Amino acid sequence: MHPTSYFNRIFGSVLVALITLSLSSGAFAAGKHRGGHGATHGHGGEAHIGNPGNAADVSRTITVTMTDNRYSPKKIDVKKGETIRFVLKNNSDFVHEFNIGTAKMHKAHQKEMMAMMERGVLEPDRINHAKMEMDMGNGNTMAHNDPNSALLEPNKSGKIVWKFGRSGNLEFACNVPGHYELGMVGIISIR
Repeated sequence: MHPTSYFNRIFGSVLVALITLSLSSGAFAAGKHRGGHGATHGHGGEAHIGNPGNAADVSRTITVTMTDNRYSPKKIDVKKGETIRFVLKNNSDFVHEFNIGTAKMHKAHQKEMMAMMERGVLEPDRINHAKMEMDMGNGNTMAHNDPNSALLEPNKSGKIVWKFGRSGNLEFACNVPGHYELGMVGIISIR
């Protein structure tokens, strides 16, 4: 066999293997999405970040405005055990997310959000709600319905009621592909 043919055959096999691995890992990420944000324990056994709160226990309301790759405010101070109502306003021309978690949780969730974009569920300025409900295998969907997260189209509002369960710092972030990397992340300081 000619050396060039041998190289092309090996290179082709490696390329096919890499593409297959890439596609299978995307499907794995997408399949975990229903309930996959790990609201109480996080991806991979992440430490407890809190729980969905009871509206009757809300001690205060914090309005968070989302614009092009920014949050206002950028830092939020809460007390351990406090229940907060977050009123979320997307004043941008793009889809944005408000997701409470750790940096590790956000990194894992970014893979799921990329899978949503690759499958046409997310577009820069809209959400394809019908595709969110498609079965991605094993009865899992891309439904974005976790209690620690809200995904909002442009000029839409939402809310999250959350009870913070430990002292330390958490992040609130937008995990739409590229947004976190462009600085759409803030800090929740729990004391």
